[in-house]
Amino acid sequence: QVQLVESGGGLAQPGGSLRLSCAASGNIFRAYAMGWYRQAPGKQRELVADIDDGGSTNYADSVKGRFTISRDNARNTVYLQMNSLKPDDTAVYYCYAKISNNAIARYRDYWGQGTQVTVSS
Repeated sequence: QVQLVESGGGLAQPGGSLRLSCAASGNIFRAYAMGWYRQAPGKQRELVADIDDGGSTNYADSVKGRFTISRDNARNTVYLQMNSLKPDDTAVYYCYAKISNNAIARYRDYWGQGTQVTVSS
């Protein structure tokens, strides 16, 4: 079993900042990649950013220059620093991870429960 727990969501004003955290626990041999998706009401879930175990990152065009993803491999934790927040960033943010349970098994995708981010004046 693997569990992903997010924290750090909440309310911010436009131009403000929030920092999301996601810690994976359970039967983890290796977390090959971790990242964040988000879903606003009436919209498709979209990739925000991800990072692999070598530190390579990927960002949605809409957040480049404003958001920074990082990870602590030893703690199986991923962070999303969100700066210069806009109302359009309002969504439920979901953590995900690609994790293998042992040295032989292929990685599988795991999801957190989501954390609400609201950007409003």
